[in-house]
Amino acid sequence: MTWITRIALMLCMGLMIGACEKPDPVTRSLDYIERGDLDDIEDHGVVRLLAPRFDDDPALPREGLPVAGYRDAAESFVRVLGLEPRWVTVDSFADLIPALEQGRGDLIVTNLSNTESRAERVAFSVPVKIVNEVLVVPSALANVNPETVSSLTIAVPEGTAYEETARKLMLANPGISLELVDGALSDVELVDGVAGGAWQATILDQDMADILVSEAVAVDIGPVVEADREIAWATRQDSTELRRRLNEFLIATSVAGSREKRVLRSWNEIRQSGVLRVITSNSPASYFLWRGDLMGFDYELISHFAERHKLRLAVVVRNEPEQMHEALMQGQGDVIAASMTRTREREEQGWVFSRRYLSVTEQILARDNFDELSSPEDLNGKTVAVNPQHSFMTTLLALQEQGIQVTIQPVPGTTTELLVQGLADGDYDYVMADSHMASLETTLRDDVHVVLDLDQEQDIAWVVRPDQKALRKALNTYIGKEYRGLHFNVLFNRYFREARTIAEYDEFRVAAGKAVSPYDDLIRELTVDTDFDWRLLVAQIFQESRFDPQAKSFAGAVGLMQVLPRTAAQFGYDGNLEDPETNIRAGLAFLEWLEERFPARLPLEQRVFFSLAAYNAGHGHVQDARRLARQLGKDPDRWFGEVEQAMLLLSRPEFARKARYGYVRGTEPVNYVRQIRERYLGYLQTGAGETK
Repeated sequence: MTWITRIALMLCMGLMIGACEKPDPVTRSLDYIERGDLDDIEDHGVVRLLAPRFDDDPALPREGLPVAGYRDAAESFVRVLGLEPRWVTVDSFADLIPALEQGRGDLIVTNLSNTESRAERVAFSVPVKIVNEVLVVPSALANVNPETVSSLTIAVPEGTAYEETARKLMLANPGISLELVDGALSDVELVDGVAGGAWQATILDQDMADILVSEAVAVDIGPVVEADREIAWATRQDSTELRRRLNEFLIATSVAGSREKRVLRSWNEIRQSGVLRVITSNSPASYFLWRGDLMGFDYELISHFAERHKLRLAVVVRNEPEQMHEALMQGQGDVIAASMTRTREREEQGWVFSRRYLSVTEQILARDNFDELSSPEDLNGKTVAVNPQHSFMTTLLALQEQGIQVTIQPVPGTTTELLVQGLADGDYDYVMADSHMASLETTLRDDVHVVLDLDQEQDIAWVVRPDQKALRKALNTYIGKEYRGLHFNVLFNRYFREARTIAEYDEFRVAAGKAVSPYDDLIRELTVDTDFDWRLLVAQIFQESRFDPQAKSFAGAVGLMQVLPRTAAQFGYDGNLEDPETNIRAGLAFLEWLEERFPARLPLEQRVFFSLAAYNAGHGHVQDARRLARQLGKDPDRWFGEVEQAMLLLSRPEFARKARYGYVRGTEPVNYVRQIRERYLGYLQTGAGETK
């Protein structure tokens, strides 16, 4: 069989992909050895901060300080020392302590559990977080008591904090036995193992168990088996001065974790703590995870306010306005930042709003073949779908009181995005949206349009408690200075006006023997020692940038393969990403890293599809979709027709709130993978790019 025949057969199954040359486990530019304390570290002028690669993407943070906040805090600490921070990333969590011991880094900055066995190797800082560890068991064992159970086998990953907890339980009760499993298994895989009957029980941090167990079948959270486990950073045992200075910094800036989540704090207390707790929603306008970055208009705007006051953000996610306000009043957070509309009804209920940071109008949308409406009276005899918990309901009821016979179609628990998708699918004739969200949706798609603007302006504002007069004043001062200023306008345009998705697929017209792209020779050269078909990369580059090396996305991705600078740096490519060779090398390294995140048992072409989807949406969202596909009875190992269908569901609140990585606009990775595959097959069928 010739290699051409092999390619043809593989194409019947899917795409082809292989492995790029692997980068060193530690960033190469800082690969020197130093095992000394602070005075020795100062000779280098830098402090090397150790973290797992893409450590800021462990899951969508729903409670507490995002790991990205650790990065900011660690960099601030290093600069207090008069040194420069440099990040050294390793491939896995298990590589952290060896890298520190070997002198390839100076300080571990991540969620590292303080265990007895680890404390024998490293010295921990004061805690940055406190967690409880809980037993995860089948529903039939939900009331299990680990002190009295006669027989229970607990499966935990080898070398983790969970192993230490399980061994303590064994010592306390001979009826408990331990099964050590692969130390690389994720929390998701542990829960799946219990749900599937592979293990009787496992152990998880409670905050993660609260997310994962809610979406598992026949699995429950059992009792707390390790209370108040300290999560901390770490130095080498003999780095006493570095650790002393670190602890002083952590205590002074209150990065150290608090056991008390519910506290009504004044503005002075917030500033003294160094952390602003923000209540928000996991949605495309407010707060979401994209390729490992925390994003959202509301999130970025309140982050800018926090930066001005030298505060870090802790996030509290709630789904509905009433839940957010309840969390605020109970002291679970300090301010609501979630595109909240100021209404008379809410103010009468005691809601206290800041000055507006957005002024929007309410608009009616319809499919493209529907005519525009000239006035609200034209809604007579028409049906408008809305979420009954939204302020739109009040508006429509007021129109009815005015004698306009508009029919209200309540769709509880939905979002603007889902309403617009239902509109496009023909489920609804008309839907209602705030003007900034209507702008976002009509920018992203061309099958719906605004048919009526109700003109009356509505204020979007932040929400505080009545007793938070000083915080409200600080928020108002910020809005007064920044509203419609440069930073505000850049953010607003990025999220609501710029066409930031790939345009509709236009076939890139090519012919046999002709160039496929302006970079054919370069791409061939960079893939010659890999198993990648160079035309696959061409198809992806076309999808990402239309071969524009200076292309920039709304999120800051750069160049031909739209690589985020942070991502490129983690693979050792911190040069000019507008340089085609540098950009493609960085993109290939990232694509390989993604491909390795999926099980080797998967067919080659399926790993390709999953890797492309992960390149577009993020690895975590794809894993969420695979998990959801399994729960829905679909094949989690196949993309087309299986996992892609689950990916589409992750934009729905009932699925997103249970997913580890939260909301994702599923249509984007679904279209991304499909269009790259079609374009690649088109290149092959025409013989484009082949040389004679």
